[in-house]
Amino acid sequence: MRKFLLTCLITCLVVIPTSAQEITIAAAADLNAALTEIVRQYSATPNVSVKLSFGASGNLFNQIRNGAPFDIFFSADEDYPKQLIEQGLAEKNTLYRYAVGRLVLWVPTDSPVDIDHKGLQSLNDPYFKKIAIANPQHAPYGRAAVAALRTAGVYDQISDRLVLGENVSQAAQFVESGNAQAGLVALSHALAPAMKGKGRYWEVPLNLYPTLNQAAVILSHSQNKAAAMRFLEYLNTAPAQSVLKNYGFSHPSERKQ
Repeated sequence: MRKFLLTCLITCLVVIPTSAQEITIAAAADLNAALTEIVRQYSATPNVSVKLSFGASGNLFNQIRNGAPFDIFFSADEDYPKQLIEQGLAEKNTLYRYAVGRLVLWVPTDSPVDIDHKGLQSLNDPYFKKIAIANPQHAPYGRAAVAALRTAGVYDQISDRLVLGENVSQAAQFVESGNAQAGLVALSHALAPAMKGKGRYWEVPLNLYPTLNQAAVILSHSQNKAAAMRFLEYLNTAPAQSVLKNYGFSHPSERKQ
């Protein structure tokens, strides 16, 4: 019996530090490829476990308000994290603007429409029966898409052809699969393995939509705040920043036009 109890004690001593390092992250859909790669790098650290849950920022925001057990929230904008801070659901001193996202118009390689020279005006072409965007009600990239279309003066002409993805990843899937002929999606999707080489994209000028300042915050109910803070600090290292840059994100300190 003494030997059994000693074995149990040793097991507990091994398991507890590992579980203390486990963090769960709720992340905007545009981060799917980039954050997965960053976590793969970070998880090479001993006794670290990171779980990811992707979705539209607004949906994740509502899940957090309803008590979802996440440690960190990576939003595609700053507004949702700031609202969580105002509601006492996130730690004010942990707000971290980690990247600036970019919106692109993406079409399959075989599309006959010249998006490179016509930009958003090309969406008036009758070839585009369906145009995919993220749902603007809860996806920052969807709101950016609508803003860009309105600023470019084409929204009213094409609004009846818009199809809404639950998040920007689903909007990208619509156009990548051929269920839509064009899509306004994140640059990070255009550069991800699933879409890279399968189409062409045109970067929407930054002056056509509000800047997608993407921010993260540690949640107040997290039981792993120290581990969560270490992960946020890792985001500012050269390896992590290199991954973000490879997927089209710019650092907030850069003024990319």
